[in-house]
Amino acid sequence: MREKTFPLDKERLEELTERFPTPFYLYDERAIRANARRISQAFGVFPGFVEHFAVKALPNPYILKVLASEGFGADCSSGPELLLAEIAGITGERIMFTSNNTPAAEYWEARRLGAVINLDDSTHIAYLERHTGIPELISCRYNPGPLKEGNAIIGKPEEAKYGFTREQILAAYPRLAEKGARRFGLHTMVASNELSPAYHIETARMLFELAAEIKRKTGVRIEFVNLGGGVGIPYKPGETAIDYQDLARGIEEAYRGIVVPAGLAPLGIRIEWGRAITGPYGWLVSRAIHRKSVYREYVGLDSCMADLARPAIYGAYHHISVAGKEDHPRGEILDIVGSLCENNDKFALQRALPGIETAAEAETGLEGPRGNRRGDLVIIHDAGAHGRAMGFNYNGKLRCGELLLRPDGRVIQIRRRETPEDYFATLDLAGLEGFA
Repeated sequence: MREKTFPLDKERLEELTERFPTPFYLYDERAIRANARRISQAFGVFPGFVEHFAVKALPNPYILKVLASEGFGADCSSGPELLLAEIAGITGERIMFTSNNTPAAEYWEARRLGAVINLDDSTHIAYLERHTGIPELISCRYNPGPLKEGNAIIGKPEEAKYGFTREQILAAYPRLAEKGARRFGLHTMVASNELSPAYHIETARMLFELAAEIKRKTGVRIEFVNLGGGVGIPYKPGETAIDYQDLARGIEEAYRGIVVPAGLAPLGIRIEWGRAITGPYGWLVSRAIHRKSVYREYVGLDSCMADLARPAIYGAYHHISVAGKEDHPRGEILDIVGSLCENNDKFALQRALPGIETAAEAETGLEGPRGNRRGDLVIIHDAGAHGRAMGFNYNGKLRCGELLLRPDGRVIQIRRRETPEDYFATLDLAGLEGFA
């Protein structure tokens, strides 16, 4: 039984590898758009609703442009991410700039684009004023500390480097108003990949109550709250995806019970989901090239953790299927690994999978059928967020490219794979001659 799906059959995928050698990422535009519309429909009940897509999840201007056409904005945390948003046509208050330990040049860039600056620390008020001035619209990031539980990925809020304490944030808004701010936002981000709707509803209640307290104690009226990201996706077969309509209804109930009586309505609602938008609609496609039989059975791919680091960093689960063998019995117990000189370069540990033929086996004909001389194509699912974005060049590894499956069935390249020339481009080789 198929537990996860992939938009291309084996024949079409093999044809694609003739144009674009593995490994590569493939994203499904139609599915991303449909998902974006489900979110907009569910949360459209709130005034001033904006989804600021977390650029860090999938920093490609083609994807950002797709989402911009669906009415989404951008959540940025660096200068280059701001530039990516601008390239995709996202500017002004459609951008939330949420950064930490921020250099002045990046605040300047945010001001140039008219982005909503979301301050991370009380000391940044004077720093921002000194370097760029205080904008009319400003937001602050709240860290609830022990008042709110985090989760396994993001950790405990009281141990996080992000955000203002409650006391700091209550002091910050009057101070910002004195310095010329006239419009105010409130933001938090306390979890990552969280599948519990109750957790996110409680986060909304927490911010609504804080907005009411800010108005009551300081007279400052919050214009919008940004509930942050952190909505998870079902990486493992059998996990239940969050129902957007149910989540929105729970938040709406908290809105009616807290925001309306506090005289804060209409209070804008913003979110900055990334993983939930594109995560399920991206796949890392690799070729199985070697098999190793020692204390365990290993199948080695032509990709490695430089292409997808989540399993190595977090011990994260990503479902794996083999093109053309989706319905085959999972009769082998395998570790699926890459070629990096790091022992944690593993995509799956002791995973039950169909028999996989590698390129080395197909070439020699010593094991398995000789019909496939290039080895099986291995598909790593739910890689559409925090996948290629977290890539790196350790070991001289060159990062793979990205492809987009358009709604009309065409596949286009939206990022080429890296070359050795890219890897050496930042070296000052001209000064090497004669260097001793």
